[in-house]
Amino acid sequence: MRKLLLILISLFITTGISAQGINKLKREKPDLEEIKRTTLDKSSPYYYPRLMQEYLRNDTLMKIDKYRYLYLGYMFQEDYNPYRSSQRSIQYNVVDKSRKLTRQECDSVIVYAEKALADNPFNLGEMVMLINALREKGKTNLANIWQYKLNYLLMAIVSTGTGEDEENAWYVIEPQHEYVLLNMMDFTVADHIFYDPCYEYITVLDPKGNKRGGYYFNIGRLLEEYYRKHPEEL
Repeated sequence: MRKLLLILISLFITTGISAQGINKLKREKPDLEEIKRTTLDKSSPYYYPRLMQEYLRNDTLMKIDKYRYLYLGYMFQEDYNPYRSSQRSIQYNVVDKSRKLTRQECDSVIVYAEKALADNPFNLGEMVMLINALREKGKTNLANIWQYKLNYLLMAIVSTGTGEDEENAWYVIEPQHEYVLLNMMDFTVADHIFYDPCYEYITVLDPKGNKRGGYYFNIGRLLEEYYRKHPEEL
């Protein structure tokens, strides 16, 4: 547990969140029924349309409680599709980190990423690409706003458990979020194993290619919604 905590502290310090903030982050298995009820309740401070409006305003006033309801509550919205298609398959290690992007490359990344995020506000892979491109272009303030969003969306995932076993598995709303989180922790995915009915165990490699165990993710609600909309796949 301490090793994992140190990894997460390192991750969030590099993206603007303090070690104290991570230490204080409450880890709690989410009550999905309560989240569904609360985000659909117009009298609730976590009523989903209001949460999304606040998120899209690009301010930095939302904190972890709202991000947790925003992230997990999306699974109960009508347009939720955990396997929505994209025009390209994103590889998060494609960009050569040893060189800077050209201005033309930055412009292309920004245009596509903004379109992708307008379609899916939780496309974390595109968010990473957008932040990097904005920083290369010197658009620091806008990059910081997107970094804030990315930080808190990742914290919303981390707040759901420790990832160390099935009981404490991390909850994600899209499969790609598993890979983004692990990649941001400086891991490469080595393999994944599905555990019936709702768990995925992903083994990882460190930057030197050494095996570093793995982490558990709960994908139960994700699969439930997929099969509801695609019963032919059952």
